[in-house]
Amino acid sequence: MAFLTVIDYDSGNTRSVEKAVEYVGSRAVITHKKDTIYSSDGVILPGVGAFGDCMDKLKKYDLVDLIYRVIEDKKPFLGICVGLQLLFEKSYEFGEHNGLGIIKGSVKKFPSKKGYKIPHMGWNTVEFANKNRLFNNVKNESYFYFVHSFYGKSEDKSEIAQTNYILDFTSAVNIDNLFGVQFHPEKSQTTGLRVLKNFCDICEDKL
Repeated sequence: MAFLTVIDYDSGNTRSVEKAVEYVGSRAVITHKKDTIYSSDGVILPGVGAFGDCMDKLKKYDLVDLIYRVIEDKKPFLGICVGLQLLFEKSYEFGEHNGLGIIKGSVKKFPSKKGYKIPHMGWNTVEFANKNRLFNNVKNESYFYFVHSFYGKSEDKSEIAQTNYILDFTSAVNIDNLFGVQFHPEKSQTTGLRVLKNFCDICEDKL
């Protein structure tokens, strides 16, 4: 049974992510204790709120270098929603903010388009760009739940899935054991739980 940590930095659906991980058969704890995070089998960075505020909270809890260390050491890592966006180089949400810079590209606001509401809220399909273990046993173009006004577009080879809403944006990335998803797997019913189960299996080296 994998033991996962959900990073607690005063942002995100930490409790719902923890419960979803436990539902698929792994253990999880919400914490910002660096030793606990690093010693776990896998790390999840959820996120809800403004990009700049989330980066400030990571710095407040001295977690930025730890995240780099986790990723550099190829420990399984999953960013969810803003947790994915923080992996990009920059965000233009309420100004210009530097991100973690692991994924090449930036985060921008959806442009206005007649017939479309912002934020992008609700169910939408995810189209896989490449076959990937995170989506093992998940049908291509399955529906997942989204809530966001800003989107990221990968400019490197990390994109493994995209979604269309007003425009095409990156909805999932993967580099080695680093993963990120724009949708909320913990709110996406059976398909979302399957993605979380796949990540937990990656943490146990079963995929």
